[in-house]
Amino acid sequence: MKYRTLLGLSLFTLATYTHAADSLCLQKEQGIQHEIDLAKKHNNQRRVNGLERALTEAKAGCTDEKLKAQHQEKIASHQQKVVERQKELDKEKADGDDNKKIAKRERKLEEAKRELKEVQAAPF
Repeated sequence: MKYRTLLGLSLFTLATYTHAADSLCLQKEQGIQHEIDLAKKHNNQRRVNGLERALTEAKAGCTDEKLKAQHQEKIASHQQKVVERQKELDKEKADGDDNKKIAKRERKLEEAKRELKEVQAAPF
């Protein structure tokens, strides 16, 4: 019984270590390959072609540092969008425009915040 527990714990630790050792580029390649498999399953050849091109490019020029830098740029861009939406909302409120315009600006701000959270949660 002790041996089974020890073996199970060892295998779990090894699997966790192996998963943690995956680079961001490898994760990206695996994600693209998954998308290729889905596109093939749905007989979407145009998507397959585009994804295969993306996979080739990812394998050729991907570095973890590049991915991290691109991710930070995406985050900064979305943060700027949130700031702009907040300014637009503040301006509408200050001008005393009608409630429909204010509600529209509030929805756009919430959407921008949601997109920012999604980008921040993504690994790359």
